[in-house]
Amino acid sequence: MRLLKSLEELLYELVSWLVFYPATMWRSVTRPLSMMRYADLELADRPEDQYDDTLSPPLFLLITLLLSQALAAALPSIVDPARLAEVASAGSNLMIARGVIFGIYPLCMAVTLLRWKSVKLSRTSLRPPFFSQCFVAAPFVFAVGLGVDLLVLPLQKGMVAGLLVLIVAVAWYGQCQVRWFVQDLSIGPSKAFGLFLLAFTLATGLALGLAVLVSFEFNAVYGHPSPGTA
Repeated sequence: MRLLKSLEELLYELVSWLVFYPATMWRSVTRPLSMMRYADLELADRPEDQYDDTLSPPLFLLITLLLSQALAAALPSIVDPARLAEVASAGSNLMIARGVIFGIYPLCMAVTLLRWKSVKLSRTSLRPPFFSQCFVAAPFVFAVGLGVDLLVLPLQKGMVAGLLVLIVAVAWYGQCQVRWFVQDLSIGPSKAFGLFLLAFTLATGLALGLAVLVSFEFNAVYGHPSPGTA
C-alpha cells in the first residue's frame, strides 16, 4: 500500500507539471521581479506549503534544461550524426553537466548580492537569493540553448535568428538583474549594471571553462575518430 501510495503521488506530481510548468514559465518571463520576491516569501512557509501554485525554482530550472536538451536533439545540426548518437547515449551525464554549468549563473548573481550586503556566505544565507535567481535563469538558459541550436543549423539557415535570440535573451536577463540589484541593494541603476556585468562576466567565464572541461572529458570517453577523420 505504501508503494501504491508513492506511485500515486509520483503520477500526480508528474501530471501536475503539465499545468504548473507553463504557468511558472509565463510568470517568470512576464513578471520576473514578482517571481523572485515570491521565491523569498515561499521559503518562509512550511516545506509542505511551499510553491503550491508553481514549481520549485531548482526543479523549474532542471525541467527547462531537460526540455532544452530535448529540443537540441530534435533539431538538425552541423554536428556529425554519429556524434549526436553518442551524445544521446550520454544524456543523463550531459543533463547533470548542463545543470552544473547553467547553475553557475544564479549562483554568481546570488553570491554577488550577498557579498555586496556583507552577509556571511552559508547554505542558509545563499538559499533565498539562489532560489530567486532560478526563476529568471530558466527562461534565460532556454533562450540561450535555442539560440545556439539555431546557430548550428546546417547551411547557416538559423544564423540571424540564433544571434537575435541570444541578444534578446541577454538583454532580458540583464534588465531583470539590474532591477533586482536596484531593489534589493538600494543602489543606482549604473552601479547595479556594473554589478550585473561583473557577475555575468564571471559566470560566463566559469560556464565556458566548465563546458570545455566537459567537452574534453566527453571526447576522452566517447571520442573514437574513424581513421579517415582529422
